Amino acid sequence: MTDQFASAVFYLLAAVLIFNMTQRKYQDQGERKRFASLFIAGGILLFMTGLQIIRHFNLPPISYLTLGLAVAAYLGMLREKIFIFSPGCGECGKRFSLKEILYIDYPECSCGPRSVDQINWDTWEPTEHAVLCFIVSEDRVLMIHKKTGLGKGKINLPGGRIEPGETPREAAIRETREETGLTPLNPEERVDLSFVFTNGYSLHGKAFFAASFEGEMTETDEADPFWCDLDKIPWERMWEDDPLWIPRALKGEKLKGVFIFDEDTMLSHRITSLDTK
Repeated sequence: MTDQFASAVFYLLAAVLIFNMTQRKYQDQGERKRFASLFIAGGILLFMTGLQIIRHFNLPPISYLTLGLAVAAYLGMLREKIFIFSPGCGECGKRFSLKEILYIDYPECSCGPRSVDQINWDTWEPTEHAVLCFIVSEDRVLMIHKKTGLGKGKINLPGGRIEPGETPREAAIRETREETGLTPLNPEERVDLSFVFTNGYSLHGKAFFAASFEGEMTETDEADPFWCDLDKIPWERMWEDDPLWIPRALKGEKLKGVFIFDEDTMLSHRITSLDTK
């Protein structure tokens, strides 16, 4: 292996490290790409170190193949963290600028956000506000076959939009009564949920839990209610996010969840426990 080649590898490593330093200017927008360049530098350093060992100990030519496989294995293990410098959006076809390619983790495109990390949830404003309400009694939970609106045809929990002048708790009680005939008593707020859809629609919701109720269960134009054993919840007929947070909430955990959906398909999510340790 010639000295010129070794020098070229060294200068490549230096160039990547200098590039990484320039990325720090955009670290609020490009943390993933900044780490990607560090991982690339690590791969180059691994290659350089291997070359020096082979040359110093005058190892047989097969050693170069071994070194190449080791570097390939390193890149393979970190491929999802390294190969993120896309020239354009694979969904809408928009071509990104050089700055977006090298420095911005999630460039803006017409197909909307694809990751929860693309959204500033502190300043985010939803299209609508809604609630869900769980009535849990004797190891069963009240669920509905949803007949109308968002999620029509799915299994869901009673709930709906918050009306003007109404608190979330009042909406949870009203919506449950209107959809099922049952009135939850003293529902407790337990989960905060935010949903963004790639078509531009967005929804902020709160989930309430009640251990007691009054009234008689009745099918309505909006929903067909039924009692479901807690160990037989039909996750396959529900929204993709439900299995991620409902079991935890049913155990009493307070949660905050943010989700990105493309129609019925969940693209990204983050769930945080709000319980104090």
